[in-house]
Amino acid sequence: MSPRASRPTARWASVWSFGRAVRTAARPGSPSLSTRLQALPRLVGAVRSGEYSGATRAQLLALAAAVAYVISPVDLVPEGLFALLGVGDDAFVLAWAAAQLISTTEDFLRWEQAGSPRGSRQGDPATVTVDGRVVR
Repeated sequence: MSPRASRPTARWASVWSFGRAVRTAARPGSPSLSTRLQALPRLVGAVRSGEYSGATRAQLLALAAAVAYVISPVDLVPEGLFALLGVGDDAFVLAWAAAQLISTTEDFLRWEQAGSPRGSRQGDPATVTVDGRVVR
């Protein structure tokens, strides 16, 4: 399959992913956009310290790069030269970034709400707490 033939599939996958993320974010009881944005510094800190393993530094860097690309005046496909294509590449990157932001913060906020202790790694058997009592 040529790279040209796979482009529409990738675009539709991005649109589908964005639609799924929007449905997730819009369901009743879901965190608001401001809650998600306020969670970002905690998410970055937890990933950097190794407390949270649900996202990687590379994923966070890709998300930051996507946001920087969309707000940057420098584009791979300039809007002034290729009006529709120039806006299209920004829309594609923005849809991907929004989907990633929603899914990543959704998982992180759920992890935080579960009360994961500071310094623990998600899924690490050494950090699992079992209720019980000491018998002597």
